Amino acid sequence: MHTLNAAQQAAVSYVDGPLLVLAGAGSGKTRVITQKIAYLIRDYGIAPSHITAITFTNKAAKEMQARAKNLLGERGKGVMISTFHSLGVRILRQEAKALGLKPGFSILDSSDATGLLQELSGGVDKAQLRLLQSRISLWKNALIDPAAAITLATDGMESSAAQLYVDYERALRAYQAVDFDDLIRLPVALFSTQEDVAERWRKRLWHLLIDEYQDTNRGQYRLVQLLTQGRDAFTAVGDDDQSIYAWRGADSDNLRLLKADYPRLKVVMLEQNYRSTSRILDAANQLIGHNPKLFEKQLWSEHGQGETIHIQTCRDGDHEAEWVVSRLSAHRFERRTQFSDYAILYRGNYQARAFEQQLRAQRIPYVISGGQSFFERTEIKDIIAYLRLLSNQDDDPAFIRAVTTPKRGIGGSTLEALGLAAGRRRQSLFATLLSPAVGDDLPVRQHTALREFSGFIQRMEARAHSESAGTLLTAIIDAIGYEAWLFSSLDVRDAETRWANVCDFVQWIARKGEEENKTLLELAQSVALLSMLDSQAEETNAVQLATLHAVKGLEFRHVFLAGVEEGLLPHRDSLDPTRLEEERRLMYVGVTRAQASLIISWCERRKQGKTWMMREPSRFIAEMGSVALTAVAQRAMVPDTNTAIARAAGLRAMLAGNNKS
Repeated sequence: MHTLNAAQQAAVSYVDGPLLVLAGAGSGKTRVITQKIAYLIRDYGIAPSHITAITFTNKAAKEMQARAKNLLGERGKGVMISTFHSLGVRILRQEAKALGLKPGFSILDSSDATGLLQELSGGVDKAQLRLLQSRISLWKNALIDPAAAITLATDGMESSAAQLYVDYERALRAYQAVDFDDLIRLPVALFSTQEDVAERWRKRLWHLLIDEYQDTNRGQYRLVQLLTQGRDAFTAVGDDDQSIYAWRGADSDNLRLLKADYPRLKVVMLEQNYRSTSRILDAANQLIGHNPKLFEKQLWSEHGQGETIHIQTCRDGDHEAEWVVSRLSAHRFERRTQFSDYAILYRGNYQARAFEQQLRAQRIPYVISGGQSFFERTEIKDIIAYLRLLSNQDDDPAFIRAVTTPKRGIGGSTLEALGLAAGRRRQSLFATLLSPAVGDDLPVRQHTALREFSGFIQRMEARAHSESAGTLLTAIIDAIGYEAWLFSSLDVRDAETRWANVCDFVQWIARKGEEENKTLLELAQSVALLSMLDSQAEETNAVQLATLHAVKGLEFRHVFLAGVEEGLLPHRDSLDPTRLEEERRLMYVGVTRAQASLIISWCERRKQGKTWMMREPSRFIAEMGSVALTAVAQRAMVPDTNTAIARAAGLRAMLAGNNKS
C-alpha cells in the first residue's frame, strides 16, 4: 500500500463497519476501491466470491476489473465487478421463479419500452410520451408501484401516467419481460418480502463496494440496505459535489440517509487531487463553495500553480466554434500535443453541430461521447430481436420485429389478426401461432409463412443448447438471408456499412460465448446490458466532444468549456435553488476535467429557435473568483472592438466585485 496516501490507506484498511469515502475529483477513488478488494482478499482473508464491486457503467467496471487483475492475478478470480443493473440481472435470473418470471425473461431496451408505451397509450405525440415514460421511470426508481402511483398522482399528466403504468406492467408480465428500471425494483421487492432469499444473497455478497455512490437512486440505496442488513459491511465511494443526475432519478439525499441510517458510519475524505493544477482546483473549490455542504472538503494538488484560466467572449455560437477550434489548432501546433489531449465540453447536445463543422473544415479528427450506441443501430436491433425470441418466445415486440425482418409476406393486417386471436386466448403471439385453431383466423399463405417461421425459431432454440454461440448466430443470419436482404433493399454503400456491423456483432458474440462459456440463449438474455463500444474501445487520436453529463469520470490535458452563459449554464429552466445547485455541480464537473489548462467561452448572443437572444456571462464564472482567471478585453477576429472591450470590462468588474466580497 506504499502507493497510497494516508487518507487512501485509511479507507482501504477500514473494515470494522460501514464506510463512506468522499472522493473529490481526481483523488484516486478507483485506486482505493481496487486496493481495498486486494486488502480484503490478501490481508483480511475474505474469499473473492464474497466480494462485489458495483459501478454505474460497463466502462468503469472493465477498468476496475483490469486494475484488480493487475493487483491480484489469478488470486482475484471470482470477485464480481459489475454495474448495478448487471447485478440485478444476475439476481433475477437466479430467482426468476420467485417473481413469477421464467428463466428466459426478456429485457426491453429503451426503444422497445417506448414502442410498447406508445401502443398502450393510444398513440400520443412524442413529447407527451416522453413525459409519461419519464414519470413512470421515476416512480419505478423511487419504488412506487402502479397502485401507489394512482393514489399519488396530483394532476392530469400524472393520472394519465399512473394508468399507463398499470397497463404497462400488465403487458410486461404478459410478455415475460422486464425493463431497465425493473432490474433494481424487482430484486428490492423480492428481498423485502422473502427474507430467506435476501439472507442467501447476503451470505453470498459479504462485502459491497459501491462506486459513484452520489448517483444512486432510492431503489439502489434500498438494494444496498437489503444486501448488507445485519452486517453493514460496505464501502460507499462518491462525491456529493459531482451529483448531476437528479433528472434521471439520482438522489443526493442518499448521502444524508447514510449518516442517519448508519450511526456507526465512518467518513474518510480524499482531498488530494492527482489530476489538475492548483489554479484549476482553486477555481473549482470557490465555485462549489457556493453550494450548501453536508461534508466540507477542499481539493489540493502538488502539480504547481499552472496556467491561468482563460475567459473568452464570443459574438455568437458560430464565432465561438470558429475561435475554439482555431485556438485548439494553434495550441496543438505550439505545444506539439496530440488531438486526444483536448476536449470541447458543453451543456446541450445541439451545441456540438457548430464545433463539428469547424473541426471538419480544418480536418481535425474528433469523437462524440454519448453518440448512438452500437446496439441502437437498426441492423443490430434486427439481429437481437431473433436472440430475444430464442430466449423468450413470449416476447411479443421481439416476435413482431423478427417476423417482419427480413420481409416474408407478413404485413400489418396479418399481425393484427394474430394479435386479436392472441388477445382472446390471453397468450403471446408465438404461443397463439402454435394453436391449431389459429389457422381459421389467418389467410392460408400468411398462416403457412408464420408456421414456417415458428418452426425455424424452435429448431434454432433446440440447437442453442449444444452449439457454440458464434456458430449458431451465423447459421441464423445465413438462414434468414439477412445479407442479401440488406443489399436488395438499400444502396450498396449503406448495405456494406450495415453488413460490416452485423459481422462485428457476430464476432463479438462468438468471443463472449467462448470467454464466458455461455450459450447463445444465455448471452441473449443480457445482451441489452452489454456495451460493444466499451469492449471495442481503442485509443483514438481525436478531439473529444461531449456534454458535461457524458464526461464525468474522464480527464483531459486541455479543456475548452463552451457556452458558459446565463440561460444555458445554468440552464434557464434550472434557476430555482435546488436545481441551481445541480447546475453548479455540473459546471464543477466540467472545470475538474482539466489537467493543465482550461479555457471558458461565452457568447454575447445566441439563437433560440429563429430569434437572437442577448446573453450575459454565467454567474458561475464570477463564483470561481478572479485570482485564477484571465478575462480577455477583446473578441478574437472581431472588428467592433469597442463593444467587445465594454463587455469584457463588465465581466472584469463582475469578477473583481466577487473577489472582494
